[in-house]
Amino acid sequence: MGAVTGGCIGTKHLQENEKLLYHQTLEYPKGFTALGIADLYVKKTNSRLKPTAISMPVAMYYFGKKRFKKEKIIEKKERTEAKFDKKIEATKKPKKIANLQYRKQNASEALTKKIDNGNLFMQWGEPLAIFDTAAVRQSRIKIETYLFNKGYFHSKVDIVTTETKKKRMVVTYKITPGPAFVFDSIFYNIPDSRVLSFVLKNEATSFLKKGEQYDQSNLSKERDRIDLLLKDNGFYDFSKQYINFALDTSTTKHKIRLQLQILNPAKRGYHKQFKIDSVIFTTDAAVTGKENKKRQSNIFRHITFNSYEDVYSKKVLAQRVFVSKDSLYSRTKTFNTQRQLANLDNFKFVNLNYDTSGGHFIANLFTSPMDRYTWGTEAGMTVTQGFPGPYISSNFKKRNVFRGMEILELNGRFGFEGVAAVTSDQGFYRSTEASINASVSFPQFLFPFQSAAAIRYAKNNPRTKILAGYTYTDRPEYQRSITALSATYTWDLQRRLQFSFSPATLNVINSTKSHAFDSLLNYYQKFQGNNLINAFKPSYVSSMIFSMTWNNNYGVAQKSSTFIRTAIESGGTLLNVYSPKFIQDQGLEPYKYFRVSFDLRKNIAISKTQALAYRFNTGFGYAYSSNKVLPYEKNFFAGGSNSVRAWRPRRLGLGSDPPPVNANPASSGYFNYRFERPGQLLIEASVEWRQKLIGFLNYALFVDAGNVWAVQTNSNPNASFAFDKFYKEFGVGTGFGLRFDFTFLILRFDVGIKAWDPARPVGSRFVLPLMSFKKPYTFHEPVIYNIGIGYPF
Repeated sequence: MGAVTGGCIGTKHLQENEKLLYHQTLEYPKGFTALGIADLYVKKTNSRLKPTAISMPVAMYYFGKKRFKKEKIIEKKERTEAKFDKKIEATKKPKKIANLQYRKQNASEALTKKIDNGNLFMQWGEPLAIFDTAAVRQSRIKIETYLFNKGYFHSKVDIVTTETKKKRMVVTYKITPGPAFVFDSIFYNIPDSRVLSFVLKNEATSFLKKGEQYDQSNLSKERDRIDLLLKDNGFYDFSKQYINFALDTSTTKHKIRLQLQILNPAKRGYHKQFKIDSVIFTTDAAVTGKENKKRQSNIFRHITFNSYEDVYSKKVLAQRVFVSKDSLYSRTKTFNTQRQLANLDNFKFVNLNYDTSGGHFIANLFTSPMDRYTWGTEAGMTVTQGFPGPYISSNFKKRNVFRGMEILELNGRFGFEGVAAVTSDQGFYRSTEASINASVSFPQFLFPFQSAAAIRYAKNNPRTKILAGYTYTDRPEYQRSITALSATYTWDLQRRLQFSFSPATLNVINSTKSHAFDSLLNYYQKFQGNNLINAFKPSYVSSMIFSMTWNNNYGVAQKSSTFIRTAIESGGTLLNVYSPKFIQDQGLEPYKYFRVSFDLRKNIAISKTQALAYRFNTGFGYAYSSNKVLPYEKNFFAGGSNSVRAWRPRRLGLGSDPPPVNANPASSGYFNYRFERPGQLLIEASVEWRQKLIGFLNYALFVDAGNVWAVQTNSNPNASFAFDKFYKEFGVGTGFGLRFDFTFLILRFDVGIKAWDPARPVGSRFVLPLMSFKKPYTFHEPVIYNIGIGYPF
């Protein structure tokens, strides 16, 4: 007999006549799509690190079970409850009794959970998956039902079980799908002529098409589509229960005749369209302390506004109310009204309901105002691409500043962060950063629109944000301040697509440097082509930025999702027309440039516990000012916990240009990565396999590749981009990581290992065998440890 030791799945804990369900697989004809069928297994096999038999969850479960004493916990529960009962009997104060009862309930529930589910190791782990013939038969039934619902009406599933060594059972489900049934004809049985006309008019959007394969889920989607279609056209009390489907497969081989039937209501005999008689908007519902007062009523754009005090702009509110008097009821407009009013961030809740009593159809809209003033302070730990450091921040918010639903925000932040020293080969230094920002957000575009246009665009949640800020950074090598002023317009389309346009983003940057650091910057600019010195010249950076973000459920771990962000930036555009006098008076360096970036992220959910994620990120910048360089902040960088993780933050590149060799490779590694490596062209990609390990702990395996290149600012051919060699200059890293998923945040720990280093001489760039987890490194490559919050992409 085997044993559950060292994390391997064995049979030590099997009872007599029990066998282990070790593996389940599917066999099906070529060309058949079996995606999702494995999720139908009634009983799952134990999680393990394939192709090995190592299963940490199983080992953890039995480690905990061996130490689990259920009787002791039952006794502890009884003692705890008796202890609280005694305290409750000893007091007569109602508040204290309530508090003790609450504490007793929490303590009792925690112990009950441990009695039912075991200790923490048992809760995080997994017991052995016992082979059960009844569960296997139920899995076959579920698979056959699934196939039937996908149009394989004559499908067959056979079960083959094989016992391997150590009582391990392998179950194979052999699928014979048979012919797929398709729709031969679709016709309607809809006695209500108005309903029929809407269905026929929108037939092109139907989920049921002639010649397409039958799919039960499409019938449900079609029922939902028709329900929404009719409710968007006034049929307020329409129900999906009126929609029926009848299938006939007897006339033609492997063909289906489909009848779609919409019944009439039994009492009324027809489907009624509801027209809104009036719209009543109560802006201060659930407000207490004013019960003796009477709400004032005012009519604006055919909306009756009721409130104790007239504090909100009726114009702005009316723009976001999409239901109107004398219009037909629309469920979509109802939801849009609630959503866009909630987006104003001025109300606790928004509720729109309809009153059909007395033969009228009245839209009643209720909102409850949030507190006008809010103040919050938080302290925590910053985990970025440097070393962790503490911070404290404070935020003040005032709503409805000018009575037009505007929001004023003031926030300040002060913190420390450990950063790698630039002028020292060892250790890291404390970086101090302080910032203060003030912004005003308007729930509309701040340029003239006609009333009709403003109402039309309101469904896109238009916002205008004006921001002014100041940031100060203090490091041993330099002190740096940035004064910023910006105006940004933002709007949404279809909830997933967001656009942003900043017509003016202005930054004035001032820096002071230590003498030693200044000497180093000049040396590296002259002899290495490293333009880091440009970041520390007094600068004036102005730009116009347009960006687009598409987010299709990205960030939801158990769903396949896509994220796309692209931005186009034109720097110094207005300087072509007008140059402010203060630029010359202050001796500021002006910049003119063009910059574009594109970021694609994809998460493919394989199962509830497995996912494959990948990312492609690229960017290009070109300067056409007299200095022929980009502002330092506008350069691109590679390396770090959100980039190529086998390199230190912002240290990969340029091209195949090698960094300086360390004076002491045994202590610090072969290359000296003291300096950031800014480039004008970035290309990088990552692929990552994510899987649950135990409890809230997940693991990941990844491969990253990328680099940055010089386009204008470097005469070194090794650092410059060239089409005939750039594909040979990707830095490639691989590695593994742990993800602690606490629901409210994900703490990430990744180990990056260099596989291909373009900075090494040709013929010596494959460095995976040179990885080293400890000193001395000499010519070996030290692994890079990355700590982060959230996923890397």
